[in-house]
Amino acid sequence: MLLIYAPKNQELKIIKVLASDKLKKRLGDLGILPDEKITLLNSTDGSVICLIKEGRLALDNETASKILVA
Repeated sequence: MLLIYAPKNQELKIIKVLASDKLKKRLGDLGILPDEKITLLNSTDGSVICLIKEGRLALDNETASKILVA
């Protein structure tokens, strides 16, 4: 499922990032890589807040819709 549709406060595993190479590199620098754990903390109309490793990260819906989790 896509990150924007993930249940809140449940630890999930990143399966794949469906984005351009440039965006994949940027997200990888932020810790969003396949096999990493991610938790969706909050979701609003324009963005999502997630917990990755020890930090919180805000992503817009367009970017979050390119992250496949399970």
